[in-house]
Amino acid sequence: MADARGEGAEAPVQRTMTPFDDIYDRADPRAFFRELGAFGYRTPQHAQPVFRRLAALRLSGTGDAVLDLCCSYGINAALLNHDVTLEGLRARYTAPRTVAMTTQELIEHDRAFFRARRRRDAVPVIGLDIAPHAIAYARAVGLLDDGFAENLETSPPSPALLDAARNVRLITITGGASFLSGATFQPILDNAGPPPWVAAFVLRTGSYAPIAEHLARHGLTTEKYAGATFIQRRFTSAAEQRYAVDAVTATGEDPDGKETAGHFHTALHLSRPRADIDTHPLGDLVAQ
Repeated sequence: MADARGEGAEAPVQRTMTPFDDIYDRADPRAFFRELGAFGYRTPQHAQPVFRRLAALRLSGTGDAVLDLCCSYGINAALLNHDVTLEGLRARYTAPRTVAMTTQELIEHDRAFFRARRRRDAVPVIGLDIAPHAIAYARAVGLLDDGFAENLETSPPSPALLDAARNVRLITITGGASFLSGATFQPILDNAGPPPWVAAFVLRTGSYAPIAEHLARHGLTTEKYAGATFIQRRFTSAAEQRYAVDAVTATGEDPDGKETAGHFHTALHLSRPRADIDTHPLGDLVAQ
C-alpha cells in the first residue's frame, strides 16, 4: 500500500477506522473471520502466548478466572485454552463445508472441535461484551465459562457480573480499548479480590493514558512493552492509512516502518501492583 503521506487532491477524507460493526453480533463468527481475515487480522494470535504466561502466574486458586473484555465470539478464550491458531480458525470458518452449515450445526461441530483440543492447563474465562449474540455463541460452544452482554460505559453492572468479578485475577483486551473508560473497570476492580492484572493490546492510533490513570487509582502501575509493536491488520484503503498515520503521529509516536508500511499496529500495556513488576519483568513475559 502506498505511503499515507502521499498527496492526492481527489482522495477521500477518512477520519476514523473503517467500521466493521455488522460482523460483531451475528449468530456465529463466520462473517467475523471472513471480513477481518481478508485483511490479515492477527492481534489475538500475538496475545495467545502472552496471555497463557500471565494466566499461569495469576490463576492459582479454585475459581480464579480471566475476564476478557470486548470478548466477541470468545476468540481469546479459544486461543488461550485450546491447541488452535487464529489462522486455523479462520480457515475453519471460511471453508465451504462450514459456510454451508446452519448456525445450530456449526455450534454442534464447534462443541466437539474445541472439546477435542482443550488444553490440560485450561483456565476459566468470563466474557464481557455488548454483543448478546456473540456472547451466546461463545457460551453455547463452551469457550466461555460465563458471559455477560452488558455495556458498563452506559449502565451499572448486573449483580451476577459483580459476583463473577470477585474471582477475576487477570483482565485481557485485544480490541475495543478505545471504547472503554474507567466506567467499565471501576465496578470490576471494586469487586475483585486481590487486584487483577490488566493486559491490553491497544491500537497506536489512540492513547491508553486515561485508562492507565484510572487503573493507577486502584494501585496498578501500567508499563508499555518497548520491545516491539504488534500488527493488527492491513488497511482497507489509502484513506484509512492516512487516518492511522496522522492519528499515531498525533499521539507522539512514530509511524515510520509500521503504519506507513501498510498495517495498524498495537502496543502491549500491562497494569499490575508495583511489587509484581520486579518479580516478573515485562520483557520476560513477552519475549520467550
